[in-house]
Amino acid sequence: MHLNKKLLYLLIGKILLLSITALSCNQKAEVPYVEPYNAIGDDEDEEEEEEEEETTARTFKLLALGDSYTIGQSVCTSCRFPEQLKDSLINNFNNQDTFSLEIIAQTGWTTTNLKSAIASTNLPSDFDLVTLLIGVNNQYQNKPFSLYETEFIELVDTAIALVGGESSRLIVVSIPDYTYTPFGQNTNPETISAALETYNNYAQDYCTANGLSYVYITDITQEGLNNPDLVATDNLHPSTLAYTKFVKRILPFAIEKIE
Repeated sequence: MHLNKKLLYLLIGKILLLSITALSCNQKAEVPYVEPYNAIGDDEDEEEEEEEEETTARTFKLLALGDSYTIGQSVCTSCRFPEQLKDSLINNFNNQDTFSLEIIAQTGWTTTNLKSAIASTNLPSDFDLVTLLIGVNNQYQNKPFSLYETEFIELVDTAIALVGGESSRLIVVSIPDYTYTPFGQNTNPETISAALETYNNYAQDYCTANGLSYVYITDITQEGLNNPDLVATDNLHPSTLAYTKFVKRILPFAIEKIE
């Protein structure tokens, strides 16, 4: 009886062994995937190249053309609007990018004076952005309006040439209204304000007709009597705060144009 049980156990064991062997032979082994060494290196190289492209340092050249409102009469050098615009652009671009600024402007300049100054400066034509704010002294010095009509267009064409012929890189800025200052209240403020509006309307209409960017800032200066902080210490020109408000309107156009 014990012998028969042993034989039975041996028989069952052999059957189980044969079953396991058969299953092992039929089952396919899973081979783990190992990523090729070169593929890893290539991916890293591509990522490094992309990072280098994203962080490549760029240099932008800015040009500001105008008169006292561009040179920043009665405010500090860093307070005038072209300098504030440059600083704002620096804050909105990569740390590696650099910005240079050239200003061709002087207090008292008319369109004629600005044209002469540009012609004698021998400027290159590779600027990335140019602003043009001119005309108040044509009005103040009682120059014929027809002179402004002619020379404003000539200055626009010159400005476009200085950015390589790319008209999209020009920003024309409206003329401030100095009648809303203590100085401006002394002589016929309503007449002068209306005259300045005529100048601005002409410039705006020309820019609209020719697809040029025009930024209106005159209304900011028209708050000068209600808010004396918008007027410089000379009681005539815009203050640092006023120029900051100018830049707030100009900046979105500038970013779009040079990105």
